[in-house]
Amino acid sequence: MEFEKCLLDKQKRVNERLKELVSNLDAPQIIIDSMKYSLLAGGKRIRPILSIAICEALGGNTEEVLDVACSIEMIHTYSLIHDDLPCMDNDDYRRGKLTNHKVYGEAIAILTGDALLNLAFEILLLSSKNSYDKRFIDAAFEISRASGVMGMIAGQVIDITNVGKLLNENLLKNMHEKKTGKLIEASCNVGAIIANRYDALPLTREYSKNLGIAFQIVDDILDVVGNSEKLGKSVGKDAKNNKPTFVSLYGLEKSRELAKEYSLKAAELAIKIDNTGFLHALTEYLLYRES
Repeated sequence: MEFEKCLLDKQKRVNERLKELVSNLDAPQIIIDSMKYSLLAGGKRIRPILSIAICEALGGNTEEVLDVACSIEMIHTYSLIHDDLPCMDNDDYRRGKLTNHKVYGEAIAILTGDALLNLAFEILLLSSKNSYDKRFIDAAFEISRASGVMGMIAGQVIDITNVGKLLNENLLKNMHEKKTGKLIEASCNVGAIIANRYDALPLTREYSKNLGIAFQIVDDILDVVGNSEKLGKSVGKDAKNNKPTFVSLYGLEKSRELAKEYSLKAAELAIKIDNTGFLHALTEYLLYRES
């Protein structure tokens, strides 16, 4: 119960700040409405929560990390909007609602993703400009590298260029380490950076790499056995689109074993980072989630 309360408190804090950050923008109303539609549609807010939890666990000021964490959620949301487009995964539902392009059209959906990405970096730069604090510059670099051509975008390219192919273990893992894992890694690392605990980066990197793989394996499993109402999106789309996944390579049972294996490694590292137990509980929660 204590974990659930802490999780909900952190989600509420992120949601409130995200709402503030997309209010009073000097832009055409349709793009503001579209940004809010996807950004404020819900979601677990796992990435910003990781940033806040790790910063807090390492003795940092959570007020300082909040906007940095929210910028990561904006980047994540932009990637989902673009991922759902007809030219990519062609999905109709996300977070229990029609996907952005189904409501606002493809052109506005593309621009909405662009707008969220750029706003994220405006927020990151605003966080540092008054003090020119190296921590915020380092955090911005960490996030930009994770979301760029050597990170999330690289993973997406591997994904779409290998539709219909059965990838070997190394390439599949590389794809997911980049597409999903890199932004999770950045989320964890900026928590340490803003806390000015650069010494903890080896731990947060190793923790996040194991967590990222476990997270993706569970995603692949849920696409096969999950409930579309709980997930808030279509299930079975990976098989329908001939997408390479852990399930297509290993099958369900082996995938479940791998998810537990990587989660266990992450959970062991979580204890070394956070002595409150929240990060350990969050790791277990993500393994057994149904959405």
